[in-house]
Amino acid sequence: MRILETALDLFGTRGFGAVSLDDIADEVGVRKQTVLYWFKSRSGLIDAVLDHSADELLIVVEAAIRSRGDDPLERVDAVVCAVFRPVVRRPALLGLIREVIRLEEHHINHLRSRLAVVVDRCVNYLTSEMASGRLRTCDPMLLAGILYSTVSGTGTEPIVLETFGWKANAAGLRQVRRELREFVRAALTPTNNA
Repeated sequence: MRILETALDLFGTRGFGAVSLDDIADEVGVRKQTVLYWFKSRSGLIDAVLDHSADELLIVVEAAIRSRGDDPLERVDAVVCAVFRPVVRRPALLGLIREVIRLEEHHINHLRSRLAVVVDRCVNYLTSEMASGRLRTCDPMLLAGILYSTVSGTGTEPIVLETFGWKANAAGLRQVRRELREFVRAALTPTNNA
């Protein structure tokens, strides 16, 4: 577990291309052969880190969904808060997400296959809530992608936010989270309830 956690932190802060197995082994305090014993290859370690990160986010999202009642706006808000929380607690996790696009195609496909069930579940939920009139009607697959991009982009691109006057401190993070939540709620509220 220490190897996975360390690899996640290093990949998420330095990037996949800038971190070697030797770097990970040195940081953990083991030999490179120990890392290879558990993960067989650098590629295997990358997939394990992606799996671990996906599992970590999925657990947080599932807990957020269960913590709210039946109101879809409340549930989406809980997920936004749950996904945004790692920005404060563990920026490397969202840094890792940002780095995924730099990976080889087989790693991207591996992660895609791990998340497909969740994406399908999300799209089905959005579709159902739109059909019942409790969410604004639009393309649910596109909406899920836009929500993901908005939340992860807001969380992983602080330099861009600073360009627009955002302050990188606790009060600034609270402000960004509040504005993000209000933005998402406004985007999802059915027009007949607005």
